[in-house]
Amino acid sequence: MDLGGGSSASLEHDLVTQLLLSRGVAPEDLERNRNPSLRAFLPDPSVFRDMDAAAERLAQAVLTQEQLTVYGDYDVDGATSAALLIRLLRMLGHEARYYIPDRLLEGYGPSGEALVRLAEEGSSLIVTVDCGAMAFEALDMARAAGVDVIVVDHHKCAPELPAAMALVNPNRLDEDELAASHGHLAAVGVAFLLAVATVRVLRQRGFFENRREPDLFALLDLVALGTVADVAALRGLNRALVAQGLKVMAKRENIGMSALIDASRLSRAPTCSDLGFALGPRINAGGRVGESTLGVRLLTTEDPDEARAIAAQLSALNEERRVIEAAVQEAAEAQLDAQHNRAVITLAGRGWHPGVIGIVAGRIKEKTGKPTLVIALDADEDGNGKGSGRSIAGVDLGAAIIAAREAGLLVAGGGHAMAAGLTVAEGKLDALADWLDELLGSAVTAAMANQALLLDLAVAPGGLRPSLVEAMESAGPYGMGWPGPRIAVGPVRLVKADLVGTDHVRLIVRGDDGASFKAIAFRAASTEMGQALLHGTHHRRLWLAGRAKIDDWASRPQAELHVEDAAFVD
Repeated sequence: MDLGGGSSASLEHDLVTQLLLSRGVAPEDLERNRNPSLRAFLPDPSVFRDMDAAAERLAQAVLTQEQLTVYGDYDVDGATSAALLIRLLRMLGHEARYYIPDRLLEGYGPSGEALVRLAEEGSSLIVTVDCGAMAFEALDMARAAGVDVIVVDHHKCAPELPAAMALVNPNRLDEDELAASHGHLAAVGVAFLLAVATVRVLRQRGFFENRREPDLFALLDLVALGTVADVAALRGLNRALVAQGLKVMAKRENIGMSALIDASRLSRAPTCSDLGFALGPRINAGGRVGESTLGVRLLTTEDPDEARAIAAQLSALNEERRVIEAAVQEAAEAQLDAQHNRAVITLAGRGWHPGVIGIVAGRIKEKTGKPTLVIALDADEDGNGKGSGRSIAGVDLGAAIIAAREAGLLVAGGGHAMAAGLTVAEGKLDALADWLDELLGSAVTAAMANQALLLDLAVAPGGLRPSLVEAMESAGPYGMGWPGPRIAVGPVRLVKADLVGTDHVRLIVRGDDGASFKAIAFRAASTEMGQALLHGTHHRRLWLAGRAKIDDWASRPQAELHVEDAAFVD
């Protein structure tokens, strides 16, 4: 693309057009995707199976002031889903209870004992969010106790469904094509659609004749946080939900969300990256190493003092989580040499904290480029291992874990394409690893063969300017399934290369055009690329590739490059 002529507005328009086209947007659909709005992307909630039944039942609970409990998972998607329904019901004049299981004591998903106990305490309706799609035994127990359960989930489903009053999940195997096309929604996105459907039912029943309808847009900050933190694909409806949710978040109308932003030391409006790397990990820390209810309490409180206290507690727990995670990661990486022939990395150890194994699996997946399972042995009272897995694009790990469960290799398991959880008897670990290798080996080989670094643009060093970064960012928000633009910059020569932090490589480079800029390669010091940059000679020319960002710490914003690859040219 020629960036040397024409008006800045027309160049920006052309650049955004190319970015959209390269991400699979059809030419006739460009305008809808240029500024993604809910009006353009939101489907009629009724296209999903059981949505109308769920909305009718929830509306009935509002009209009769029936006691109900929202039962959420302990991660960010679960916390934001639960908070969304609680805040919705509060807008409708109904105070709902909530229940978040303890990760270590109760594990993932609805517990039959907990559901029965909630029924005995007076809840005649329970809404599970981000869990329940595979909770056969628990929902049987709830039905026997006479309580209605609505399941709002997005995880992979088996052909047979558990006994729920309604099960709303775009990944049901019996969904039609339109509903199934929204299978990339996080649970909080499904919960938002249930909110839309419930308000519609109440409107039809005349509930709002003497009261104001709730502003559902005000809930989109929760949807954005849960969607990004759960690494849901940012395309279609998800991209619209996150784009609009970031605008809501910038207004800071949710007291708890505002306190979370302050605790994350953000002095500007949060970006998509901030949701995944600053806000999300703090909410997650409560469920991982602290108290599982902290996230929901923070996101639903109306008390600024309580919000600040919880946000500070979550930040402290996040630091504690980092220490625990580093120890588990070191122990897990020590096993990698014995895994080099595996298509799916399977690591297990005693004393590993179950609250951090998912993060460690993600780190090792990034390091090896292979799907990774990390399993904490002796994690439950029966001596079983609790595992968490992260996958790579093109390899559906959730479906594989469900298949392993059906094959008798797992006590429990489920998930979605990019992430999964499982419970496994220690004696079946080797059989599980062999079975996954055989099932997924060809898919992993094909996926790894396609892991080339795809570039959107090549520019001279002088072209790396804040205006270019801002133009590229206007085609966001970026995330899983809608990758941020990668550019190549060069040729350049090294002016300075040194180590910053524990393993980040910091660079200053200058181009043949005389322009210089800063760059950094995160967690790269021990890699072949990092060593080449640290010990490269200054007379050699090279190209750098990665993501352009704006460094706004200085008095005048500067563009910098977050390096993902480098190549010497002489």
